[in-house]
Amino acid sequence: MKFFVYLFSVLLVTALLFGGLWYYYGSDFIHSIAINSPIPDFLMINKNNQVTLLDFWTPVVAKTQGSSGNLPDLTAQSVLMYDLTGNKVLYEKDPNARRPMASLTKIMTAVIALESPKPDDRYQVTKDDIVGSDSMGVSAGETYNLQDLLYGLVLHSGNDAAEVLAHNYPGGRSAFIQAMNNKAKALGMLNTHYSNPSGLQGDGIQYTTTYDLLVLTKYALEHYPLFAQVVSMASYDIPQTSDHVEIQLDNETNLLTTYPGVKGVKDGYTPEAGLCLVTYLEYGGHQIIGIILNSQDRRGEMKELLDYSLEMDGVTPPPYTGG
Repeated sequence: MKFFVYLFSVLLVTALLFGGLWYYYGSDFIHSIAINSPIPDFLMINKNNQVTLLDFWTPVVAKTQGSSGNLPDLTAQSVLMYDLTGNKVLYEKDPNARRPMASLTKIMTAVIALESPKPDDRYQVTKDDIVGSDSMGVSAGETYNLQDLLYGLVLHSGNDAAEVLAHNYPGGRSAFIQAMNNKAKALGMLNTHYSNPSGLQGDGIQYTTTYDLLVLTKYALEHYPLFAQVVSMASYDIPQTSDHVEIQLDNETNLLTTYPGVKGVKDGYTPEAGLCLVTYLEYGGHQIIGIILNSQDRRGEMKELLDYSLEMDGVTPPPYTGG
């Protein structure tokens, strides 16, 4: 009983206090009170439309083995090799350094496109979509479905495919790029920024880290079976229809046909970013994601890093052939 009397007294005094302040100062008193939410803006639904899709995953950062000194010949400026099976870092080199990522941008482009597919699955091509030298080969006036554009986006690193997906997004290209940045924040990728859907330089500031790319790649592989299917294909043929021409696509940059167990994911290059590569491996009971930024030999160094990672897991690396 005493507690309720005390509580009533506190509430009464509080009400009288605010009532008196209102009487003397009016509404200006209320407006002068700064109410700050403890939640960051990027986690507020009215500031970030991707917060309904929050999927924070924080890799275990304490590595079990390796440092930049263990593989002294690496030219890559940033490296991260991560074992998803054991949830551990196998090798790292400047994993939190912000660097341009070239066409690795298209991993996020694919995620946004997959999360917001057009109901009619018809993506129209305009002349403004034909940019850059890397192209899947679309022409203005044609119409493609989402799956075909995703294959062109990944296998040929099609800048045209990226632009088609972006401009067909609700709200257009600028809304698509905003969704990319919102999604990065919603995933906890706080050292990533996108300025376009393709990764071409000269269109604003863009950067990421190997750590953030690990988070994004894991999310894309686990949440979108179509993404995992597309990145694992060495080749794909888009048949001719009344809407578009036939297109033959070949994935020649990743290690799909030369390193047993590799299942994709994506390569990238610009003079600013250097040679970049994200690779996903399933071998010897382990799932490994490897990321290289700004390398002079991404294929050779990724093979060396995959061998090293498997050995750290106690697995004999596979024999492989080809370049």
